[in-house]
Amino acid sequence: MKNIPKQHWYAYFMLAARCWLGYILICYGWAKLTDGQFILSEKELNTPLKDLNLFRLSFYLAGHEPFKSFVGISQLLAGALLIYHRTCIIGAFMSIPIWLNILVWDIAFLGSSGWAFTIRISYYLVLTGLILYHHRDRVFPMLFAAVPGKTPRFTYPFWAYMLLPVAGFIIEFAPGIPRMIGMLLG
Repeated sequence: MKNIPKQHWYAYFMLAARCWLGYILICYGWAKLTDGQFILSEKELNTPLKDLNLFRLSFYLAGHEPFKSFVGISQLLAGALLIYHRTCIIGAFMSIPIWLNILVWDIAFLGSSGWAFTIRISYYLVLTGLILYHHRDRVFPMLFAAVPGKTPRFTYPFWAYMLLPVAGFIIEFAPGIPRMIGMLLG
């Protein structure tokens, strides 16, 4: 064991972190898809909302479809991508908003009673950051390619920028135009 270089130990730690975080995400995702999470007892379902604690109420809200399945599938996908070496960077980036969502959820709905969850999820975020830093030779070029420091492809006159709110308004309501026409004709 003394002959093993430090970088091998660090690489092994990163592999273990990837696999552990992937496993955690897969477990959470699977629990959501198989009704193992966001479940309330019959007694809790019959309790008036004002009498439920905030965390149980949050479980009631998060347990509705398609939200629960979307989160579960996202966690399964992020976990699987994180475990596989060729896709671990995508999995790490995908897991960051998942960890942040869980962290804010725990802070908002558990309050001071959820400090252990807050610390654990914060640690998972740190591990995810370390994984991305470990693969920095691939991550940084990818980020620099995604956010080039070039000027826009086309330049527009000042008046075109002033019309952007109008263009945004048109874009917002464009999907409703066929319905409005149908109502006018019908």
